[in-house]
Amino acid sequence: MSSLRIVSYNVNGIRSAMTKGLVEWLKTDPADVFCVQETKAHKDNVAHALFTELGFHDYWFSAQKKGYSGVAVFTKIKPDHVQYGTGHKVSDDEGRVIQLDIGDLRLINAYFPSGTSGEERQQFKYHWLDELYVYLEDLKKKYPRLILCGDYNIAHKEIDIHDPRGNKKSSGFLPEERAWMDKFVDSGWVDGFRHFHPEPHAYSWWSQRFPTVRQENKGWRIDYINVTKPLQERLLAADIYPAVKQSDHCPVYLEVAMSGK
Repeated sequence: MSSLRIVSYNVNGIRSAMTKGLVEWLKTDPADVFCVQETKAHKDNVAHALFTELGFHDYWFSAQKKGYSGVAVFTKIKPDHVQYGTGHKVSDDEGRVIQLDIGDLRLINAYFPSGTSGEERQQFKYHWLDELYVYLEDLKKKYPRLILCGDYNIAHKEIDIHDPRGNKKSSGFLPEERAWMDKFVDSGWVDGFRHFHPEPHAYSWWSQRFPTVRQENKGWRIDYINVTKPLQERLLAADIYPAVKQSDHCPVYLEVAMSGK
């Protein structure tokens, strides 16, 4: 295998997405590794054999609270190691991070908290972001070639949101959140999509409160696949798939060269 094709997708409930053609889309072979956020389910409540039939090994890290949060990874390449969580109890109780080792890569699938439900969760989000930053800094020392994919719940720059002026006080585009993204990128991370696509109007999430915003492409780019600097020269392609519609998000894509070792 000369390259690894990764798709990250907040499915907003995997069982719901499966009724809307998720498995049929996976039959088109869009990825070697398919990282899912917001599963809102436990493995034994899902017809997971449908993924096995497509050649995927599946690994689930679900929230303790039923019907909430949760991440999963479906991979056609059996990982060398799987790690569930980060050791931060509150985050792990919500099923927010799962990690896999494939070759010389450590792939982290993360569902960042949302702050949209009120000030308490916004403060939790800031605390979670600070914990993650420290965790990643430490992890880089052991695993220099990291890939972090998932729903970050932050639009980083004005180009990443359809109405930056109207949303400057909205959770997901607050100055403190954007400053965290600046710090994150400055610490040695490359935005996989922007590495290839500097153009505007590329989004990965559209509000369901307004039925026409998706067809009008009034969205936010809050889903990312980022890599540490040592992987920058191995980036091969990146994309966003707004035409894939099993969720209020759409899948994002990155292809990275595998090590020749």
